[in-house]
Amino acid sequence: MLNQTETIAAIATAMNNSGIGIIRVSGSDSFDIIKKIFKPAREKDMSAVGSHTVHYGTIMDGETVVDEVLVLIMKGPHTYTREDTVEIDCHGGMYVLNKTLELVLKNGARAAEPGEFTKRAFLNGRIDLSQAEAVIDVINAENDFALSSALTQLKGSVSEKIKRERAILLEQIAYIEAALDDPEHIEMEGYGSTLLPIVRQCESDIDELLATANDGRIIKEGIKTVILGKPNVGKSSLLNALLGQDRAIVTDIAGTTRDALEESLRLNDVTLNIIDTAGIRNTDDIIEKIGVDKAKDYAQEADLVVFVVDTSRPLDDDDFEILNIIKDKKAIALFNKTDLALAADLDLIKARLNSVPVIETSITENVGLDLFAKTVREMFYNKEINFNDQVYITNARQKSALLSAKEALRKATESIEMDMPEDFYTIDLMDAYTYLGSVIGEAIEDDLADEIFAKFCMGK
Repeated sequence: MLNQTETIAAIATAMNNSGIGIIRVSGSDSFDIIKKIFKPAREKDMSAVGSHTVHYGTIMDGETVVDEVLVLIMKGPHTYTREDTVEIDCHGGMYVLNKTLELVLKNGARAAEPGEFTKRAFLNGRIDLSQAEAVIDVINAENDFALSSALTQLKGSVSEKIKRERAILLEQIAYIEAALDDPEHIEMEGYGSTLLPIVRQCESDIDELLATANDGRIIKEGIKTVILGKPNVGKSSLLNALLGQDRAIVTDIAGTTRDALEESLRLNDVTLNIIDTAGIRNTDDIIEKIGVDKAKDYAQEADLVVFVVDTSRPLDDDDFEILNIIKDKKAIALFNKTDLALAADLDLIKARLNSVPVIETSITENVGLDLFAKTVREMFYNKEINFNDQVYITNARQKSALLSAKEALRKATESIEMDMPEDFYTIDLMDAYTYLGSVIGEAIEDDLADEIFAKFCMGK
């Protein structure tokens, strides 16, 4: 267990040469350390200057000038960690940054662990755990939706909902406990009929949060997209066109793609985690057959299947097998190679596609790809998302805790309906209260907190 009272320091900017680099120092010794290594241009006591002020001067190693810097002084509790904090803005060369950090460590600080600044913000009560997890989501955001969702959570949108539900449950638990301790003065007769709609409403509220989890995962992680089609219909060409580079091998030889090729790309403001798969066909080639089977498995797990049809070739059993594979899946059909003579019976396949959107494309001519991007966005974000009103659960840990809370409430409902003694109610209600608390960090083990913050980048 690390000593949480020690002063910590780390480079807070990217670990490469840049215009500026920042070293962050947090803890009770921050001002004493900076006094030892910083020479302000105008002589002053750095521990006595005002909070949230900037000072120009030089970092000194004894009599040797290390760098010309700006130093930011921020006094707790009005800081990110609620501790006294110093930030040193150096020139952005890695040599000078590391040399300055070495001086900070030599004069009393300890090297911070990944995420330790945010962990201290959590432990010192500045943010709760859901907000702390939103910090890394902001850093890792790859599109506007993911960034907006993370910023909304950082403001406490999840926290507010969880705290409201916990307050409701705690009020009921306290009433039952008080009634059990003082039955002469607090009436419990028929209390189950009063409690039941409250519990059911809490369960419904949690259901609403859980209903956002799949959309939340897509917002945060991107749309898991699988490209399906017969060999040589243009699947790999589609991947290359979307990426803007020749990532997949494209030849006229059927069966060129034998294993799945995975890439992540940003399509306008939507992130696609896209998988190019082996062409679907009956084959005696053992290796190719494995690739075909894997393609079918990927399709079952996909958020979106892109069915590529070669309109210059007649439809066959392989096309209709793919139609069966994508049945009941979110899908888009690309009628490709429209620059060539038409040979496929498009009306026949459209009749089998039902409500699946159809886009005519010529991937080699870059025709239809803009419409494809627009269609993907509309399928998954078919209305303007207002992150001020809607809370999305984007975190698997939070989802698991909510599921456990819902199960505890289900048990409480069952106890009430079976007219069990009132002390049975409190057991399940307290379990739900605890599980909800784990979402925001009110009830969390130290090792889990360590695991969460270990995923953060250094200096944050």
